[in-house]
Amino acid sequence: MSVFHDEVEIEDFEYDEETETYSYPCPCGDRFLITREDLENGEDVATCPSCSLILRVIYDQEQFMRDEVIAEPVTNKELIKC
Repeated sequence: MSVFHDEVEIEDFEYDEETETYSYPCPCGDRFLITREDLENGEDVATCPSCSLILRVIYDQEQFMRDEVIAEPVTNKELIKC
């Protein structure tokens, strides 16, 4: 079980479009980080690279879902004799 330093709304994070990373100030002087890809994958933990503190990120995962179409698996109904 993780102990979170705090819970912070995604709107309070700064977003870097170049790295697609959200950041928030950490008490140690560095910044908590979480990537857009992490959020798309349902992750809600931002970590600080300089200390052991972690944040829970409050956000709506549906806002970060990509418009991906997942193809239906192709099944071969015909049996092949060997």
